[in-house]
Amino acid sequence: MATYGVVVVCLMVVLSNVSFGSAKDYTVGDTAGWALSVDYTKWAKGKTFKVGDSLVFNYDTSHTVDLVSSSDYTTCTIGNSIASYNSGTTTIALNTTGSHYYICGIMGHCSGGMKLRIKVTSDGSPSPSPTPSSIPADSPTTTSLGTALPPPTVAGTTSNVPVESSSATISPLVAVVFCLVAFMFELIHG
Repeated sequence: MATYGVVVVCLMVVLSNVSFGSAKDYTVGDTAGWALSVDYTKWAKGKTFKVGDSLVFNYDTSHTVDLVSSSDYTTCTIGNSIASYNSGTTTIALNTTGSHYYICGIMGHCSGGMKLRIKVTSDGSPSPSPTPSSIPADSPTTTSLGTALPPPTVAGTTSNVPVESSSATISPLVAVVFCLVAFMFELIHG
């Protein structure tokens, strides 16, 4: 009967480590990154952005990534950003549904094409009204010397395939090995 208990515990450990919906990191612009030469409307087309996913912006420091309102996105208005980043690699967690708007805050870059609009959903279905002002990102902090940007939260990739991430503390493979060892121990000593 003890062997049955080991099997049940092992099954529970393995199933607790199965991830059915992993968050994805999308590298904006793929290998070209956040630059003047990319069509970001085309890049975003066909992608499904969900709450929990992240955008990874890779760019040289002559650019910025500015989170802006819908009207500032449409008119390419700079100087009113909700959040602004200039470290060269910025990861922004998508924590709310709706439309999110990003531009480069350098004069002329937004009108030159450095602007991205994405729609974030909770489950792959159409999302409700836009809420760009409530998007928590890697918020910059203000010091007496100006704005200091935090380091990126996730190292960027340059592939055009989203990177799956998981928060499991032990891998399913380790769980299976653990269960097999426990089962074998039970058979030998049980």
